[in-house]
Amino acid sequence: VQLQASGGGLVETGGSLRLSCATSGFTLDNYAIGWFRQAPGKERKVVGIAWSEGGRHLADSVKGRFTISRDNANNMVYLQMNSLKPEDTAVYYCAAPERNYYADYDRFPCVERDYDYWGQGTLVTVSS
Repeated sequence: VQLQASGGGLVETGGSLRLSCATSGFTLDNYAIGWFRQAPGKERKVVGIAWSEGGRHLADSVKGRFTISRDNANNMVYLQMNSLKPEDTAVYYCAAPERNYYADYDRFPCVERDYDYWGQGTLVTVSS
Protein backbone atom coordinates (compact mmCIF):
# COMPACT_ATOMS: atom_id res chain seq x y z
CA VAL A 1 0.00 0.00 0.00
CA GLN A 2 1.38 3.35 -1.00
CA LEU A 3 0.08 6.87 -0.94
CA GLN A 4 1.85 9.94 -2.24
CA ALA A 5 0.65 13.48 -1.71
CA SER A 6 1.74 16.28 -4.01
CA GLY A 7 0.73 19.73 -5.17
CA GLY A 8 1.81 21.87 -2.28
CA GLY A 9 3.47 25.22 -2.66
CA LEU A 10 3.45 28.88 -1.77
CA VAL A 11 0.22 30.79 -2.26
CA GLU A 12 -1.09 34.17 -1.17
CA THR A 13 -3.98 34.61 1.22
CA GLY A 14 -7.24 34.05 -0.61
CA GLY A 15 -5.62 31.84 -3.20
CA SER A 16 -6.26 28.23 -4.14
CA LEU A 17 -4.34 25.01 -4.42
CA ARG A 18 -5.27 21.47 -5.35
CA LEU A 19 -3.44 18.67 -3.62
CA SER A 20 -3.30 15.21 -5.13
CA CYS A 21 -2.96 11.85 -3.43
CA ALA A 22 -1.81 9.03 -5.68
CA THR A 23 -2.62 5.59 -4.30
CA SER A 24 -1.42 2.12 -5.21
CA GLY A 25 -1.35 -1.39 -3.83
CA PHE A 26 -5.04 -1.57 -2.92
CA THR A 27 -8.45 -1.07 -4.49
CA LEU A 28 -9.21 2.57 -3.83
CA ASP A 29 -12.96 2.06 -4.38
CA ASN A 30 -13.13 0.01 -1.19
CA TYR A 31 -11.46 2.42 1.22
CA ALA A 32 -12.02 5.74 2.85
CA ILE A 33 -9.15 8.19 2.45
CA GLY A 34 -8.35 10.84 5.01
CA TRP A 35 -6.53 14.14 4.69
CA PHE A 36 -4.59 15.54 7.64
CA ARG A 37 -2.36 18.50 8.19
CA GLN A 38 0.38 19.40 10.63
CA ALA A 39 1.37 22.98 11.26
CA PRO A 40 4.88 23.75 12.56
CA GLY A 41 5.17 22.78 16.20
CA LYS A 42 1.63 21.44 16.38
CA GLU A 43 -0.02 18.05 16.34
CA ARG A 44 -1.39 16.46 13.20
CA LYS A 45 -5.07 17.22 12.74
CA VAL A 46 -7.72 15.90 10.42
CA VAL A 47 -8.86 17.97 7.47
CA GLY A 48 -11.49 15.59 6.15
CA ILE A 49 -12.37 12.21 4.76
CA ALA A 50 -13.67 10.86 1.48
CA TRP A 51 -15.84 7.87 2.38
CA SER A 52 -15.66 4.89 0.06
CA GLU A 53 -19.44 5.09 -0.46
CA GLY A 54 -19.04 8.57 -1.90
CA GLY A 55 -19.78 10.95 0.96
CA ARG A 56 -17.42 13.50 2.44
CA HIS A 57 -16.83 14.89 5.91
CA LEU A 58 -14.76 18.00 6.50
CA ALA A 59 -13.44 19.57 9.66
CA ASP A 60 -15.27 22.70 10.75
CA SER A 61 -12.15 24.80 10.19
CA VAL A 62 -12.21 24.13 6.44
CA LYS A 63 -15.91 23.66 5.67
CA GLY A 64 -17.04 25.88 2.84
CA ARG A 65 -13.45 26.37 1.63
CA PHE A 66 -12.05 22.88 1.04
CA THR A 67 -13.52 19.98 -0.89
CA ILE A 68 -12.39 16.39 -1.34
CA SER A 69 -12.94 14.39 -4.49
CA ARG A 70 -12.07 10.90 -5.65
CA ASP A 71 -11.15 9.46 -9.03
CA ASN A 72 -11.26 5.77 -8.25
CA ALA A 73 -10.58 4.77 -11.84
CA ASN A 74 -7.22 6.51 -11.69
CA ASN A 75 -6.49 5.77 -8.03
CA MET A 76 -6.42 9.45 -7.10
CA VAL A 77 -7.90 11.53 -4.31
CA TYR A 78 -7.86 15.32 -4.39
CA LEU A 79 -8.07 18.10 -1.84
CA GLN A 80 -9.22 21.37 -3.39
CA MET A 81 -8.37 24.28 -1.13
CA ASN A 82 -9.92 27.68 -1.78
CA SER A 83 -9.87 30.97 0.14
CA LEU A 84 -6.66 29.94 1.80
CA LYS A 85 -5.61 31.62 5.03
CA PRO A 86 -2.21 31.86 6.73
CA GLU A 87 -3.48 29.44 9.38
CA ASP A 88 -3.83 26.80 6.66
CA THR A 89 -0.03 26.69 6.42
CA ALA A 90 0.99 23.11 7.19
CA VAL A 91 2.32 19.88 5.79
CA TYR A 92 -0.62 18.00 4.33
CA TYR A 93 -0.90 14.20 4.36
CA CYS A 94 -3.24 11.64 2.88
CA ALA A 95 -3.86 8.37 4.69
CA ALA A 96 -5.70 5.07 4.37
CA PRO A 97 -6.97 2.62 6.99
CA GLU A 98 -6.25 -1.09 7.17
CA ARG A 99 -9.97 -1.71 7.55
CA ASN A 100 -12.43 0.45 5.69
CA TYR A 101 -14.74 2.82 7.53
CA TYR A 102 -18.38 3.15 6.56
CA ALA A 103 -20.26 6.40 6.94
CA ASP A 104 -23.42 4.60 8.05
CA TYR A 105 -21.73 2.62 10.82
CA ASP A 106 -18.50 4.25 11.91
CA ARG A 107 -17.77 7.53 13.63
CA PHE A 108 -15.75 10.03 11.67
CA PRO A 109 -12.18 8.65 11.83
CA CYS A 110 -10.45 11.84 12.83
CA VAL A 111 -7.24 10.92 14.64
CA GLU A 112 -3.93 9.58 13.43
CA ARG A 113 -4.40 6.14 14.98
CA ASP A 114 -7.48 5.59 12.84
CA TYR A 115 -5.21 5.24 9.80
CA ASP A 116 -2.49 2.73 9.03
CA TYR A 117 -0.93 3.92 5.80
CA TRP A 118 0.44 7.38 5.21
CA GLY A 119 1.94 9.20 2.29
CA GLN A 120 4.78 11.62 2.63
CA GLY A 121 3.51 15.10 3.21
CA THR A 122 3.36 18.08 0.91
CA LEU A 123 4.00 21.55 2.28
CA VAL A 124 1.46 24.31 1.82
CA THR A 125 2.53 27.82 2.76
CA VAL A 126 0.01 30.64 2.72
CA SER A 127 1.55 34.10 2.85
CA SER A 128 -0.23 36.97 4.54
